[in-house]
Amino acid sequence: MPFSPDIMRALLLICLLGMAVLAALFLRQRSLSLFAYLGWGLLIVLFPLLGPFLVLLSRPGKQRCNSL
Repeated sequence: MPFSPDIMRALLLICLLGMAVLAALFLRQRSLSLFAYLGWGLLIVLFPLLGPFLVLLSRPGKQRCNSL
């Protein structure tokens, strides 16, 4: 059962938004300045297909220590 082009576009948009959300959640776990966080966030938004992968691979900032 082939999908219509509208369904394929919707699925692509959902995947792109999901990757952007996951990359933004990853950035929350890193210790970054406000400008660095905004810069990496702009990379995620301006390059929706490649940006999230670049953020995850570059691992900006230092990981926050989670003290429980």
